Amino acid sequence: MADTEPTEEGTPDGLLGWCLVANVAQETARGESGLVIRRGTKHFPAGALLWIPPMRWDPGWGRWHAVGRHRGNGRRYVNMVVRADDLENFRVKGVYSEGLVRSLNGYDHDPAAPRTLQDPWTRERAQSWADGRNQLREVIVVDGRRHPRISVPNPPPAELQVGGEILHLAQYGTRGPHYSRMPPPVEWVPET
Repeated sequence: MADTEPTEEGTPDGLLGWCLVANVAQETARGESGLVIRRGTKHFPAGALLWIPPMRWDPGWGRWHAVGRHRGNGRRYVNMVVRADDLENFRVKGVYSEGLVRSLNGYDHDPAAPRTLQDPWTRERAQSWADGRNQLREVIVVDGRRHPRISVPNPPPAELQVGGEILHLAQYGTRGPHYSRMPPPVEWVPET
């Protein structure tokens, strides 16, 4: 992508650091069983560019800190915790704005050094995270329980062998593939 490559081998003029970025997904799932589909999130419109600083503390499983321009006020950057499932198109971009540096630093921002990122990404580490998130793999749900260590490609296979047992695809929707230990019902066909 053009926004990740500098024009020369050296550092581009004015670059303050590298950061992992992503866009808010066009459709996000909310509500019971993810049946309510919305454009964007409550705080960010669909397609909004979010800057993701390195994690300082864990906001919870599947949630990340993000800095972006709020849906209601496009001038200022805001810090929010967002669901990782609501983000897409991960990549690396250079940071050039002091206002963005202030927001990425958060409470650790030093007014004496306004152009210094306190905990910067290295370009290679950010690219590694982006590549890992852009792989089209989804965590499965087996008989109503989420299994975060088991993931499948998108689209998921109809049958999956895990630990010696065969799981059958029961449902595939916005909340990912749901598998069942029970085989699918066989359609009865009358004899003629």
